[in-house]
Amino acid sequence: MAVVEELLRSESNGAISFGNHRLEKKAKLEDYQHEGDLLKVKTCREITKLEKNGSFLYESVPGTSVLEFRENADGVEFIVEGDEDAQITIGLADDKAYEVFVDGESIGAIKTKFGGKLSLSVELEVAGEVPVKIVQI
Repeated sequence: MAVVEELLRSESNGAISFGNHRLEKKAKLEDYQHEGDLLKVKTCREITKLEKNGSFLYESVPGTSVLEFRENADGVEFIVEGDEDAQITIGLADDKAYEVFVDGESIGAIKTKFGGKLSLSVELEVAGEVPVKIVQI
């Protein structure tokens, strides 16, 4: 499995990759510029957290490595890797419904409340890496 050794990087297709779920001690990278936005990542074995322009965007417990993270007007998609099953929270639009796909299968619709947070669980202990797609409906 791949980890993001540099903690946060821009990909040639406009996506970002971030997090290193194998770090024993917490590491962070602040003020990373990507397509006009300022990103901040904190990551280690216990937690991975990403902020964009000072606002919450992603958190996983335990920590994960996230590859090819892309945002668009309708949602987000990414590949998540880890050694253990993880609880992931994504910052999206307030009071909207999203269909969530994990490993290509719909796990149903989830509605965000005030604050726009959407939470889901992914089984990584066996799979190692899982694609996730969240689309506004």
